[in-house]
Amino acid sequence: MDKKKKFDKIINIKNRKASFEFEFIDKYVAGITLKGTEIKSIREGKVSLTEAYCYFRRGELYIKQMHIAPYSLASHYNHDAVRERKLLLNKQELKKMENKFAEKGLSIIPVRIFINDRGLAKIEIALARGKKVHDKRQSIKDKDAKRDLQRMAF
Repeated sequence: MDKKKKFDKIINIKNRKASFEFEFIDKYVAGITLKGTEIKSIREGKVSLTEAYCYFRRGELYIKQMHIAPYSLASHYNHDAVRERKLLLNKQELKKMENKFAEKGLSIIPVRIFINDRGLAKIEIALARGKKVHDKRQSIKDKDAKRDLQRMAF
């Protein structure tokens, strides 16, 4: 007999705008502190990362402007849709990231949010540098060339 998988629905929400606007230097996977109904909304896929960003406060990393829609079946115990949430990383990763973040022109942005195989919500964040206009044009040309090569292969 097969064991039914506990979490059948795969959640993988990406910040598509991030790869166009930023050049990724380093990526990390962090846990998120969530309140009651937030995990249910994430499992429904009602999350937006487009305006979200991360910052350090007292040696801890927080994410701001990540929108998790209120859970539709909840009563008055629902969560605030846009609140700052603490990200969970180990001390070595935090120190390494904070030292790099102190450099001029670097940002910490969320790339994607997903549910791992144990059912926990995780967020992939990237240490990134903003692209200039000519860099964006070059990335568009590269994507077009790659797409043309894919068409030729078939």
